[in-house]
Amino acid sequence: MAIDPALLETLKQRRAEAQLAGGQDKLDARRKKGLLTARERLAALFDAGTFQEFGEHATHSCTNFGMEQKKFPADGVVCGTGFVNGSPVAAFAQDFTVGGGSLGERHAWKICDALDYALKAGIPVIGINDSGGARIQEGVAALSGYGNIFYRNVQLSGVVPQVTIIAGPCIGGAAYSPALTDFLIMVNGSGTMAITGPSAIKAVTGQDVTMEEIGSAAANASISGNVHFVVDNDRQAVELGKLLLSYLPSNNLADPPHRSMPLPAGRDESMNDLIPAANNNPLDMQAVIRKIADDGQFLEVHASFARNLIVGFTRVGGIVTGIIANQPMVKAGTLDIDASDKGARFIRFCNIFNIPIVNLVDVPGFLPGVPQEHGGIIRHGAKMLFAYASATVPKITLIARKAYGGAYLAMCSKDLGADLVFAWPTAEIAVMGAEGAVGTLFKREIDAAGEAAAAKTEGGEAAKKAAADAAKQAKRAEMLKDYRDKFYNPYVAAGRGFVTDVIDPAETRATLALALRTTLSKREIRPAKKHGNIPL
Repeated sequence: MAIDPALLETLKQRRAEAQLAGGQDKLDARRKKGLLTARERLAALFDAGTFQEFGEHATHSCTNFGMEQKKFPADGVVCGTGFVNGSPVAAFAQDFTVGGGSLGERHAWKICDALDYALKAGIPVIGINDSGGARIQEGVAALSGYGNIFYRNVQLSGVVPQVTIIAGPCIGGAAYSPALTDFLIMVNGSGTMAITGPSAIKAVTGQDVTMEEIGSAAANASISGNVHFVVDNDRQAVELGKLLLSYLPSNNLADPPHRSMPLPAGRDESMNDLIPAANNNPLDMQAVIRKIADDGQFLEVHASFARNLIVGFTRVGGIVTGIIANQPMVKAGTLDIDASDKGARFIRFCNIFNIPIVNLVDVPGFLPGVPQEHGGIIRHGAKMLFAYASATVPKITLIARKAYGGAYLAMCSKDLGADLVFAWPTAEIAVMGAEGAVGTLFKREIDAAGEAAAAKTEGGEAAKKAAADAAKQAKRAEMLKDYRDKFYNPYVAAGRGFVTDVIDPAETRATLALALRTTLSKREIRPAKKHGNIPL
């Protein structure tokens, strides 16, 4: 017996109503602004014909404040699963044309349903936030909705990758769900994220600020470090999300999407051209990374934040690799509070998802100064030590030039668990810089040389002082040369086993590619415990 055509017509009408969201006029208005609709964002994300929607017919059940008279198609959020470049992914997109994308009980339930499914299926999640915040009419039920989402974000953390796109407003408690995910992509201009708006700040502190100052993409990406990537429009945001997923496994039990290709062989003499003639001139580590990376492709994470440390994803000989590199072009490559936080979080992400780490070292130390000390550089710097020592993925370190003191350890020395450590002949591995070391180790000899010269000099105090200063300067220069000749090279460390091998810079890409291949099967057992207590 054939199905009643009226039933199919009802289904068709209900689907059309959901597709129309907040109405044709609102959809058209968004498009005129250059914004995609919620459904268009998901259509751009998923491979054609693969999207399966969850809860298309959901609607709110609120009867207060006249809400019983209002219809919210799909309750203001589109959820479901599909394939992204052939791999399954769960996603949701809040719909600002429906009640301002406000989050109510059913809206939250739909997002939770998608997150629960992602956890069971072991697939990544992409959330697209564009919401006016909690649905005030639903009161505590809306707050409960946020709480349930936060709880699930934490349950998924460390199991499947979570990526958030901030494509519209994300203010107040709504900002905490993105903050609990792994990576945040923000659309410049249309995306805003802050805990309180300018009016609330004015009321509490009396300070006049704009949303641009506190919640813009620039503020979140370069000042607070809340956001990892900034893009110009919705399509770029979706494409970047897809590119990011191309480096990640579906879950913590899977391997990253390595590519099969022949091992890079031979030499790249142009690597030597990147190295400045004098070690007091900065090395551009971005250029080094692109020499190492397959086809020069490198997806930098947190590019605008703590630029003295570079982190990101690439492939080396087909192997997905996390790169962590000092950048001497910024703050001389020192580690400071923000760089330590940035590095530690990236290390832990790579460790969760079985991504090998390559560390490129050119670090003169931790950034000195009262603001750093008062800001807790000890606590923040310890995060790097904790993250590296906890990580069980392959860890390969290349010391390019400076590697001094505690920062040498914090960039994954052999002692912090590096599986292989390579060094260029330009490497300087020491407790501190030569000037400081000589001033400490040979102070007596330098002072004695000055005293002897003064004693031999005839004339007044001025002449004796001039002779003493000249003698001390000459003795210091002699000691500096001797110290540099003996210790400012990688061979002392290599002789003690702290360096696996000293390599020609032209051999870097081939050496790292081979090292990554040989360490992929690494297995490391740690003591049984719930988790360590990272110095947060």
